[in-house]
This record gives sequence, C-alpha cells and structure tokens, in this order.
Amino acid sequence: MRYIYAIFLGIVEGLTEWLPVSSTGHLILVNGIVRSEDVFTSSDLFLYVIQLGAILAVLTVYFDRLDPFSKKKTKDERKKTRALWRKIAAACVPAAVVGLLLDDISERFFSWKTVAAALFVYGVAFCLTAKLNMRVKTGYAEDIRFGTALAIGAFQTLSIVPGTSRSGSTILGGMIAGCSREAAAEFSFFLAIPVMFGVSALKIAKNIPLLTGENVLVLLVGAGVAYIVSLFTVKFLTGFVKKHSFFAFGVYRIVLAAAVTAFFMLRG
Repeated sequence: MRYIYAIFLGIVEGLTEWLPVSSTGHLILVNGIVRSEDVFTSSDLFLYVIQLGAILAVLTVYFDRLDPFSKKKTKDERKKTRALWRKIAAACVPAAVVGLLLDDISERFFSWKTVAAALFVYGVAFCLTAKLNMRVKTGYAEDIRFGTALAIGAFQTLSIVPGTSRSGSTILGGMIAGCSREAAAEFSFFLAIPVMFGVSALKIAKNIPLLTGENVLVLLVGAGVAYIVSLFTVKFLTGFVKKHSFFAFGVYRIVLAAAVTAFFMLRG
C-alpha cells in the first residue's frame, strides 16, 4: 500500500506542480483526506523531495533551450542563454534568503485552513488579473530583464505558504511585471530548477534519519511517477497559455477552496 499511495501522490504532484494550483497544498489535502498512517509519505521530506521528479521533466522538455553550450545555437544565442541563467540565479536570491530564515517554522502552515485560504485568495487574484488589460512588455522568457527577474523572485517567496503555489505566485508576479502569459509560465518553470533542488537538498540534510532503504524506494517511485506525469503537464500548460488566460485556474482554486472548507468542517 505504501507504493500504491506513493504512485498516487506522484500523479497529484505531476499534475499540480506546474499548474498554478499549488502542488504542496494538494498533497497536504490528500494526506488530510486519506489520513494515511504512513508517517513518511506525509512528511515534510517526502512532500518536497518528490518534486525533484517534476523538476527533471522541465530539464528534459527544455534541455536544448537551457543548454548554454549547445552547438545547435549561434554564438549570440548561447550568450542569451547564459544571460537567462544569470537572471534565474538572481531571481533565486529572495527565495533562498526567506526559505532559510523561515524553514524551521514552515511546517506550522501545513493545515487545511491555510491551504483553503491561500487557494481562495490567489484564485481571486488570477480571476482579476485575467480580466485586466495588462500591458505586455516581455514576450519571451529570455527577454526578461534583471529587475523583472528579481521582482518575480520576490513573488516566489510567497509560496512558502501551502496553497499559494510556487508556479502560481511566480506566474502572477511575472504578468504583473509586464510579461506575457507564455514568458511568465516558462520563466516559472526555469526558476523552479535551482530553487527546488536547493529546497530538496535542505530537506534531505535535515531529515537524513528518515532515508532508510525502503523509504528511499518509496520516494523514488513517487518522484518517478511525478516525472512522467509532469512531461505531459508542462507541454499542456505551454500550449494552453498561448490561447487562454489563467481565469479557469482562478475559478478552480476558488471552487476547491470552498469544497475543502466544507469537507473538513463537516468531518470535524
């Protein structure tokens, strides 16, 4: 049953990591609804490190585009890719600082009330943003300026609250800063690579006793499933944002927040 549950959580992670709906929030809610007796699959370590599978999917899909040494690119294109990585690194600074300062208290936010509130607030924000006639200044992720990258990185710090969504906060921040939906979504994907590797490394270092042989296998199963599902999710979202706004995701968040509140209040 541990492996079956890990597969299920991997599917949830793969579907929700890249959509602006909060993967960690969904995983916490699933654990709260199922009430699994398995301590490891509901641990802070599992909920974060399973995201490495999703991150590897981004590296797979965008490998050529993110490779600054690719022989398929011209000299100018390689230079532009290196500049993109510098902007990604700059955008990681706010999250790194806030994450290290608040890591010890982050688990205090792991409750259905926090998740429901964050789902609702950001759901409203996405609905409002979709309706605003925002001026697009940046059409592609590579064209994002350093100042804009830092602003997006600052928005990313909000995702320490479960239910907010790391991708949701960065996409929202990107659009407010003048990025197109596609540029905001792709920069969110790219920004996740160093951030989630760093978060996972921190969680592993602080929870080494939990990494027994079987627990590692359970984690690998969950991460592997998240990787496969994420391959499809990333491609879906990049195609979706070319033609549609994030209004539907905002509505989903609001409806889910209401459903979560009703479920847990009735259950008592």
